[in-house]
Amino acid sequence: MERELIRGIWDYHWWANRMLFGEAAALGEGKARKHLGAHWSFPTLKGMLAHIYGADRIWLARWKGSSPTKLYGDADFADLADLRTQWDALEAEQRAFVTSLGTVELARTLDYTSTDGKPFAQPLWQLLQHVVNHATHHRSELAAMVTMIKGSPPPTDMVLFYRQPRS
Repeated sequence: MERELIRGIWDYHWWANRMLFGEAAALGEGKARKHLGAHWSFPTLKGMLAHIYGADRIWLARWKGSSPTKLYGDADFADLADLRTQWDALEAEQRAFVTSLGTVELARTLDYTSTDGKPFAQPLWQLLQHVVNHATHHRSELAAMVTMIKGSPPPTDMVLFYRQPRS
């Protein structure tokens, strides 16, 4: 059951990321780059999306055995199209990794170093859950930002994702 739970939350993660990315992209590049206030974790839609991408990327690298020191962000992408292109490639790599995991791999302890050099060791399943939860926080900020610009985006409730037909 562990594998199915991890795969399920990651399928949800990819779906919800795409939903909110689509909402931001539909607003246009100008609105995606508009500074919406210093009270947000990242003040623009593009910056918030870039942060989710950057966190996903750094964690995948850690799971594969490296400990990057650079977290990708807004300045690393020329525009939303560039970010989407790189995110599509990352998502494909994540999908291959997540779907390859078995019970033994999920339980293994992962040793890694944070971007500021601190060593950590945690079971892989906890880190897989963390990444989805981290993005949920920032997706809620994205939804609030989109609401400020054009009104509330479609909901990204997990139950709605699970109700969708699967092919």
